[in-house]
Amino acid sequence: MTTRMLSGHHHTLGAHWDGEGVNFALFSAHAEAVELCLYDVTGQTETARYTLPEKTHEVWHGYLSGLDPGAVYGYRVYGPYNPQAGHRFNHHKLLLDPYARQLIGEFRWNDAHFGYRRDDPEEDLSFDTRDNAPFMPKCVVTAPSVFADDTRPKKPDVSWSQTVIYETHVRGFTLQHPDVPELARGKFAGLGHPKIIAYLKALGITSVELLPVQAFSDEHFVYEKGLRNYWGYNTSSFFAPHTAYLNENDAAEFRHMVDNFHQAGLEVLLDVVYNHTSESNRLGPTMSFRGIDNASYYRLQAENPRYYVNDTGCGNTLNVSHPRVLQLVMDSLRYWSSDMGVDGFRFDLAPVMGREPKGFNPRASFFQAIAQDPQLSRIKLIAEPWDIGPGGYQLGNFPAPWSEWNDDYRDTVRRFWRREPGQLPTLARRLHGSGDIFERSGRRPYASVNFITSHDGFTLRDLVSYQQRHNSANGENNNDGHRENLSENFGVEGPTDDAAIETARRRQQRNLLATLLVSQGTPMILAGDELGRSQQGNNNAYCQDNELNWIDWPSLGKHSEDLNAFVTLLLKLRADYRILSHPSYIHPPHRPESYDIKWLNSDGLEMREEHWQEHHSFLLGYLLTGPHDEQSRVTLLVIFNNSTQQQEFQLPDYQAESGESALCWRWLVDTIQERGIPERPSAASGEKLNIDERSVAILGCNKDIRFAQGTSND
Repeated sequence: MTTRMLSGHHHTLGAHWDGEGVNFALFSAHAEAVELCLYDVTGQTETARYTLPEKTHEVWHGYLSGLDPGAVYGYRVYGPYNPQAGHRFNHHKLLLDPYARQLIGEFRWNDAHFGYRRDDPEEDLSFDTRDNAPFMPKCVVTAPSVFADDTRPKKPDVSWSQTVIYETHVRGFTLQHPDVPELARGKFAGLGHPKIIAYLKALGITSVELLPVQAFSDEHFVYEKGLRNYWGYNTSSFFAPHTAYLNENDAAEFRHMVDNFHQAGLEVLLDVVYNHTSESNRLGPTMSFRGIDNASYYRLQAENPRYYVNDTGCGNTLNVSHPRVLQLVMDSLRYWSSDMGVDGFRFDLAPVMGREPKGFNPRASFFQAIAQDPQLSRIKLIAEPWDIGPGGYQLGNFPAPWSEWNDDYRDTVRRFWRREPGQLPTLARRLHGSGDIFERSGRRPYASVNFITSHDGFTLRDLVSYQQRHNSANGENNNDGHRENLSENFGVEGPTDDAAIETARRRQQRNLLATLLVSQGTPMILAGDELGRSQQGNNNAYCQDNELNWIDWPSLGKHSEDLNAFVTLLLKLRADYRILSHPSYIHPPHRPESYDIKWLNSDGLEMREEHWQEHHSFLLGYLLTGPHDEQSRVTLLVIFNNSTQQQEFQLPDYQAESGESALCWRWLVDTIQERGIPERPSAASGEKLNIDERSVAILGCNKDIRFAQGTSND
């Protein structure tokens, strides 16, 4: 290796090997000098230190010939330590390269990470000279990507209208799976194992959404309680995969997992956190961005730059309005989409990405950058449409082609099934794909990502078993997590030996799942809900890296198998009856050959205005009809009965031709049954059915439905 650093170039940020050496480039507008520190292969011993010799357009850069992939490094950045002016440079702190594609070692908490002296009365106005390098992970130079090889499986390119999302966690999903090799459990290799992929394919989902896999660390307050950040929403590196999910500490392991999913026709979506970083507020650690250029990377309070804008609730907010920070996010997204093969992203606290000085703007620079990008504009983009900043709730306001987590859907369905009065009109809108929220801006039903549960909150099993949160294990005196869960425990809080309560809870899980999977829009299932997984009433299990979060595969019994079979049945139904996932909003037709949607009362006739005003009615028919020239699977009827007793429902009539059988209606799903498989014979047009209390009945007919009277509400 040469002992002299050459000037190199500023064009490509990060560390890039060209076959003869490595070019290093780091953006910092306000730094006075930048040192590159090289380490041995273990990352424990510093072997050399070089000053980057050039600064071009606010990018510090240098070139070392003879340096190869696998080289380990970090940065020390010199500049003013003046928090009141927004600057927090401290060259005593080893920093991660924001563009590092691989890390070695783990972040270990130590007071040396703080840029100030924690025992000083002036807090962050003081200056700490301890070296944090022994406790920091280090960056690793990687070889140029070889992932563009044409022999790799092509992306499945699942249409939005056919997408079914399965939200899961790399570690928790496989850590206790007996068919996954022990060394692969809890890793990318385990999630990409053939047994896991076969399970997901058999279930019927199309797209796996992974909780954060970009390198993250534990928050200090979590560490002090002896807990771990399990979910991963505390990102420290936007390019490097989380090292704990790697077997051989090779970033290519992630791409191999993605290739396995693609080979099976399944998509991989990533939950990404570009709204804040792991450096927290002014009293947080100095790990990367804060020490490289605090005033550029973060949004600071204009009246006092010592303090951070905290629209995220996590202590800081990334300054995506800055062109270099926007470039960082865009480069990161392109890397994961192209080099790593990812099919789409779900953006945590997404309003942050569009917030400008006057508030949220759907035409903010970030959204425009995405829209004009030939690669990113074609993949799946999902927003979590809320944060805690001013005007932070933005459901329905993201631009096309974005989709959004629809918490209004979640809450409406929960309210209906726990028998809150007056829910029928809103329930119909949510079943319709929330056109009242999304269609007004010209967007499609799949813009609504419908969900009953997610990683944040109760699992489905807990939703029907607990009235209150039980978060004491989190060490916050049960004060964290959502206070109101719109849940129902059926008379007993938590586990019970009462057979009647258990039966009611299992049926309610089926009711909720059935509602989700017959709704227009994009359904999302929380991993383990199809197995009845419980978190013992913890609705904020972000810090529980233990059996509370891990799926206990060895202990699954008959009820888990039954529920899994039920979800499989529903997903097959959704795939067979494409009218359930129509790519456009369905309205009463102007032409006979059009698709149609109708809302029915117990007489099998269209709901009238007075029916919608019956606040204590819990019976609704949902009828979908396809073009008349289709030969089969054109008409679907879903009957929701959340009454406390059996209700009579008259099936719609149709115009029978001479000699035609009247037994049009065939039972497809009945949530009374543990596996949803009906035990009822076909029914005749116009026949009156007894629909059991608190259940969902789904029937299909391939005839032309005729209505003699009634008006449509849609």
